[in-house]
Amino acid sequence: MAELQFFEKVAGRAGVAPDTAQALTVATLRTLTERISGGEAARLADRVAYELRDYLTKGTEEPEAFGYDEFLRRVTERAGVDPELAERGVRAVLQTLHPVAGHREFTDALAQLPAQLRNLVQPLPRAP
Repeated sequence: MAELQFFEKVAGRAGVAPDTAQALTVATLRTLTERISGGEAARLADRVAYELRDYLTKGTEEPEAFGYDEFLRRVTERAGVDPELAERGVRAVLQTLHPVAGHREFTDALAQLPAQLRNLVQPLPRAP
C-alpha cells in the first residue's frame, strides 16, 4: 500500500483530514518503534510503503518500557492533537497497519505492547 493510500485509510478510520492522518501516522509509527524490539520494527518496515519505512527505523534492538498512557502522551505531543484524537489515531493507524504488515508480523509486534494498546485494535480479523 502506497504512503498516500495509507494516510487516506487512516483518515477515514479516524474521521480526520488527510494532513492530520499523516501527523497521527508518523507519531504512532515512531512511538511504536520505540516500544517494540528493533527486529520487530525492521520486520514491519519491510512490509510498509518505502516512504513509511524511516518511521519504523530503530537504532537499537532494545524496546523502551512504557505503558498505554505514555504511548498516548507521546503520540499526542508528536502529532499536536488532543489525547482523545490521539487514541482514535493510534487505533486507526494500527488497524491500517494490520493488513499491510500481515497477520503474523502484526500480532508478533502487538504482543510486545501493553494489553490496553492491544485492545485498541481488537478484535483482529482472523488470518486467511
